Amino acid sequence: MQSLSTFIARLQALLPTDPPYLFMIEKIVLVLAFFLITWFILVQCLHLVEKKIKKYEFIQVNTAIFKLIRRALFLVLLLIAGSYLIQLVRIALLEKIFHAFIILWMAKPVKDFLVISVGYLQKKVACQTESKIDDIIFELLSRFAGIIIFATAIVLALDALGVNVVPFVAGAGVAGVAIGFAAKDTLSNLIAGILLIIDRPFEVGDRIEVWSAPAGSSTWGDVIDIGLRATKIKTTDNIVIIIPNNEIMLRDIINYTTISEKIRVRINIGIAYDADVQQAKDIILQVAATAKWVAADPPAKVVVRNFGESSVDLQLRVWIADARRRMDTVSDITDRIKAAFDEHGIEIPYPKRDIYIRQEPKTAATRSPSLKGLNKIQ
Repeated sequence: MQSLSTFIARLQALLPTDPPYLFMIEKIVLVLAFFLITWFILVQCLHLVEKKIKKYEFIQVNTAIFKLIRRALFLVLLLIAGSYLIQLVRIALLEKIFHAFIILWMAKPVKDFLVISVGYLQKKVACQTESKIDDIIFELLSRFAGIIIFATAIVLALDALGVNVVPFVAGAGVAGVAIGFAAKDTLSNLIAGILLIIDRPFEVGDRIEVWSAPAGSSTWGDVIDIGLRATKIKTTDNIVIIIPNNEIMLRDIINYTTISEKIRVRINIGIAYDADVQQAKDIILQVAATAKWVAADPPAKVVVRNFGESSVDLQLRVWIADARRRMDTVSDITDRIKAAFDEHGIEIPYPKRDIYIRQEPKTAATRSPSLKGLNKIQ
């Protein structure tokens, strides 16, 4: 600021200063000229630097970084030039308002730069370690960066205006307690969201069971977003179900893909009691082996689970490489087992009941009154 004042004073010494208001106009014009020329030089220099360091991976991945730098340089120049011009009018309140405005304006590029830096560090550092703690820290930082930066900027802006922020902080604490009681469900969802990020029972892209699906619709789907308040799951019917995080934390979570995409599918099949059980098993295994997505290792097997009221209950157990084809596997194999059973004469039973009718001989006591009357007439 002192060097700018010296530079302006030297230039102004070369210009006339009468009448008095011309002195003020000259200073304003010189400051604006200094601002524009300096800004033009900085932009050109930044453009040259951008060309030189484009080969670095950080710059290639984060192309918006130079846009943030230009914005930050513009604000710095605006702060210098604005502060000098405000000193000319010597209005203390205007200077405080201007500084508070600059602080708030600087919050956005600082927040964007912090998010870019955290994202880059997350890719370079967190993804190369086995521990999940650093993943959680970086993810929480990226989510709360905006809140932290803007809250700090507001406090600094109020301080620049000369406002005592201590009563506001104390009042915010009391208000926070009141809001906490009023919005306990929302806060519980937020806390549950943080616990989901820390515990990670599922990731985005995992297929899980959905207990709150509409009646008659698909009961499982893929996680598409894990928010701080709720989690979004898209079912196989292309329905997006939004479940509050607090409800998720209270439920048993069935995750089909958390370890691997490979799962075992069980298909229940019933045959008649007079059918050949071993032949039925062989036919079922032959049908299962023809499915392209059924894994050969571990091999499929058929077990007898139960003797039902009208059937021998078998169960086919096969491994598939893609958990998302579970229902396709059940449908396809069941259809082809029915056709194979029909071809080989193996009956798929349905509930049957044997009814026996017992006829007792009639006695004189059980004869009808009408027959007794006829006997008397005869």
